Amino acid sequence: MGGSQIWLDTRETLTVHEMLKAICVVSANDCTVAMAEYLAGSEEGFVIQMNNKARMLGMNDTTFKNCHGIDEDGHVTSAYDISLMSRELLVNHPNITNYTTIWMDSLRDGKSSLVNTNKLIRNYKGATGLKTGSTSVALYNLSASATRDNLSLIAVVLKAPNTKVRFSEAQKLLDYGFSNYSYSEFGKKDEVVKSLTVTKGTLSNVAAILENSTGALVKKGEEKNLVQQVNLEETVQAPIKKGQVLGDVTYSLNGEVIGRSNIVAQKDVSQISLWSMTGFLFQTWYQLIR
Repeated sequence: MGGSQIWLDTRETLTVHEMLKAICVVSANDCTVAMAEYLAGSEEGFVIQMNNKARMLGMNDTTFKNCHGIDEDGHVTSAYDISLMSRELLVNHPNITNYTTIWMDSLRDGKSSLVNTNKLIRNYKGATGLKTGSTSVALYNLSASATRDNLSLIAVVLKAPNTKVRFSEAQKLLDYGFSNYSYSEFGKKDEVVKSLTVTKGTLSNVAAILENSTGALVKKGEEKNLVQQVNLEETVQAPIKKGQVLGDVTYSLNGEVIGRSNIVAQKDVSQISLWSMTGFLFQTWYQLIR
């Protein structure tokens, strides 16, 4: 393959777990191609999938020509696009950090040693990955991720002249982020916002809860400027379905909306009927005469 590899032999079998370990820890290009062929039938087919996914993620500066990243005419991307791809990986496939945080490991019963090419894994607090890359044309590159105090950041450095610079510049970016920003959680999924009065229902009230957890990146010191606005009626008429949207809540900072969540019903509430009213009256009468 050229570049980084673990010298796969056509007579050996590696598990997907072992392949991912080799790809994430030591940038094994031969494993990358083997996985592409396994998933899409051919590297060419997998590259088509890569480009389709890039379009979907809004990676407008990116065109993939191969799956391993070795220099090729027209194979291009940008720091912003790398950050989009990195965020997609970390948010929707968080188990990837089980591989990207490995510092040292081995394959083939200890015969093949693996040492992570991302030195930040060893010496940067909260590092979660993510991936290094280098070629003669692209020089030294890094997508570095880290999490501290519920705040996750990604720093991308491209075309550094050497490995020392790519790591130091990525560290500066991460340090800046952690020093100047925090993650503010506004509300958690299923948190009760209010108990609403129900009219014409078999229950007299229903809990209105947050549909989703909500939070945002906020510059330190500006938390006091956050404004919450709840849009919700005092009463709601049955029938009501669990998960039915009853209103919403928005969170603004200096006039800009930075978070929003629907407010939904916690459970079903049936509309009162003649039969249910009769039952209710009978139950009330029975309790009175006991």
